[in-house]
Amino acid sequence: MDRDDIRNIMIELIEEVMPEIEEVAFNRNIVAEYGVNSVSIIKLIVAAEKRFDIEFSDYELALDGYRTFEDMVVLIYEKLEDKE
Repeated sequence: MDRDDIRNIMIELIEEVMPEIEEVAFNRNIVAEYGVNSVSIIKLIVAAEKRFDIEFSDYELALDGYRTFEDMVVLIYEKLEDKE
């Protein structure tokens, strides 16, 4: 799975978990631009774990680890690469 595939799936997950976000731009600051909070990011992480069959560490659950949605795409890509 490449990063574009991950982005497409993440758009679906973001729309499901954060329906208030009308247009997803992966390089925008998720706190400043979208008002994402720690509860929202955990919900998104849980959805991503289920969808991609991966696990995030406790450290990776913190909102401050993700400035943009692209940061999450990169981490998911790395986790999927490690599984192979």
